[in-house]
Amino acid sequence: MRPLEDRATRLFIALAAFFCVNAVLAEFIGVKIFALEDTLGVAPFEWNLFGQTGSLSFTAGTLLWPLVFVFTDVINEFYGRRGVRMISWIAVALIVYGFLFAFAAISLAPAGWWVKAAETQGVPDYQAAFAAVFGQGLWTIGGSVIAFLVGQLIDVAVFHRIRRLTGERYVWLRATGSTAVSQLVDSFVVLYIAFVLGPQHWPTSLFLAIGTLNYIYKMLAAVALIPLIYLLRRLITNYLGVARASELREAASAT
Repeated sequence: MRPLEDRATRLFIALAAFFCVNAVLAEFIGVKIFALEDTLGVAPFEWNLFGQTGSLSFTAGTLLWPLVFVFTDVINEFYGRRGVRMISWIAVALIVYGFLFAFAAISLAPAGWWVKAAETQGVPDYQAAFAAVFGQGLWTIGGSVIAFLVGQLIDVAVFHRIRRLTGERYVWLRATGSTAVSQLVDSFVVLYIAFVLGPQHWPTSLFLAIGTLNYIYKMLAAVALIPLIYLLRRLITNYLGVARASELREAASAT
């Protein structure tokens, strides 16, 4: 059988591609901070956490990270530690690759007419806007990449620890349990590197408040997406066949 005729191989390629594109996109759109209440058209919640008050604000990357968590767990389920580690390193390489070319694009001398091309849309300097959006600080990039990689490695370790204890039961427990631990690290590491050690030097209260809000959001999203994990598991089993799916899960649990 040719490699691409194997359904398990084709499935892994599809899952890996979707995982990587979501991870890369989350890094690039994460530069935007949005107000949750304004987006929903409701009055500000005026939260008070660690002495910090105001509207609930999140990075736009939070729209995609829950899907990354789901696909991490699905790949973990059928392809094990090696599968998740492989796609995590590929995603990190693609993120770094993307930022390198973003910086290269920023350094290109802009055409004079292009700089003013969006002036009627309220963007007086297209080059400055392009640089501000795509030229995220090195502290932010470094923090994001390190937090993502550490979080993924922790996720896969906790996932398989729970799996060994529960067997094939409680898919929801190993999915949410691994996310709970890994994202506790991820949510705070990225902020600490990017905004506490970085040039902005956030105070501890702001760091703890924003980190806690991001963690709570990620956990709520993880719980809300539990049905999606079961749906994907069923669809994959139907696609591969019960025997082949069971074979992959057994091999994944042993790695």
